[in-house]
Amino acid sequence: MKAIVNISLKAGVLDSQGKAVHHALDALNFDGVTDVRVGKQIVLQLDETDATKAKESVIQMCEALLANTVIEDYEIELIS
Repeated sequence: MKAIVNISLKAGVLDSQGKAVHHALDALNFDGVTDVRVGKQIVLQLDETDATKAKESVIQMCEALLANTVIEDYEIELIS
Protein backbone atom coordinates (compact mmCIF):
# COMPACT_ATOMS: atom_id res chain seq x y z
CA MET A 1 0.00 0.00 0.00
CA LYS A 2 1.20 3.50 -0.77
CA ALA A 3 0.63 6.46 1.54
CA ILE A 4 0.91 10.01 0.26
CA VAL A 5 1.33 12.66 2.95
CA ASN A 6 0.82 16.30 1.97
CA ILE A 7 2.18 18.73 4.53
CA SER A 8 1.46 22.46 4.53
CA LEU A 9 1.88 25.36 6.90
CA LYS A 10 -1.15 26.13 9.03
CA ALA A 11 -3.22 29.17 8.13
CA GLY A 12 -1.71 32.25 9.72
CA VAL A 13 1.86 30.90 9.71
CA LEU A 14 4.16 33.09 7.61
CA ASP A 15 5.34 31.23 4.50
CA SER A 16 8.55 33.00 3.50
CA GLN A 17 9.27 30.51 0.72
CA GLY A 18 5.77 31.04 -0.68
CA LYS A 19 6.30 34.81 -0.57
CA ALA A 20 9.59 34.46 -2.45
CA VAL A 21 7.92 32.34 -5.14
CA HIS A 22 5.06 34.85 -5.37
CA HIS A 23 7.48 37.75 -5.86
CA ALA A 24 9.42 35.78 -8.49
CA LEU A 25 6.21 35.01 -10.40
CA ASP A 26 5.31 38.71 -10.30
CA ALA A 27 8.76 39.60 -11.61
CA LEU A 28 8.26 37.14 -14.48
CA ASN A 29 4.96 38.85 -15.33
CA PHE A 30 2.66 35.99 -14.32
CA ASP A 31 -0.48 37.93 -13.53
CA GLY A 32 -3.41 36.72 -11.50
CA VAL A 33 -1.54 34.89 -8.75
CA THR A 34 -2.88 36.27 -5.48
CA ASP A 35 -1.06 34.00 -3.01
CA VAL A 36 1.46 31.15 -2.94
CA ARG A 37 1.89 28.56 -0.20
CA VAL A 38 4.72 26.03 -0.47
CA GLY A 39 4.40 22.60 1.14
CA LYS A 40 5.95 19.20 0.86
CA GLN A 41 4.83 15.73 -0.15
CA ILE A 42 6.14 12.48 1.29
CA VAL A 43 5.35 9.16 -0.42
CA LEU A 44 5.65 6.03 1.69
CA GLN A 45 5.47 2.44 0.46
CA LEU A 46 4.00 0.30 3.24
CA ASP A 47 3.83 -3.47 3.73
CA GLU A 48 0.47 -3.09 5.52
CA THR A 49 -2.61 -4.14 3.53
CA ASP A 50 -5.27 -3.05 6.05
CA ALA A 51 -6.18 0.58 5.30
CA THR A 52 -7.19 1.38 8.89
CA LYS A 53 -3.92 0.06 10.31
CA ALA A 54 -1.91 1.77 7.58
CA LYS A 55 -3.54 5.13 8.25
CA GLU A 56 -2.99 4.81 12.01
CA SER A 57 0.67 4.00 11.40
CA VAL A 58 1.14 6.98 9.08
CA ILE A 59 -0.60 9.29 11.57
CA GLN A 60 1.89 8.16 14.21
CA MET A 61 4.76 8.81 11.78
CA CYS A 62 3.45 12.30 11.05
CA GLU A 63 2.98 13.14 14.72
CA ALA A 64 6.43 11.81 15.69
CA LEU A 65 8.61 12.92 12.78
CA LEU A 66 7.19 13.87 9.40
CA ALA A 67 5.24 17.02 10.35
CA ASN A 68 5.84 19.78 12.85
CA THR A 69 2.29 19.77 14.15
CA VAL A 70 2.76 23.09 15.95
CA ILE A 71 2.94 24.95 12.62
CA GLU A 72 2.01 22.35 9.98
CA ASP A 73 -1.12 20.45 8.94
CA TYR A 74 -1.03 17.16 7.06
CA GLU A 75 -3.36 15.11 4.90
CA ILE A 76 -2.97 11.41 4.21
CA GLU A 77 -4.08 9.62 1.06
CA LEU A 78 -3.86 5.83 0.88
CA ILE A 79 -3.57 4.00 -2.44
CA SER A 80 -3.98 0.21 -2.56
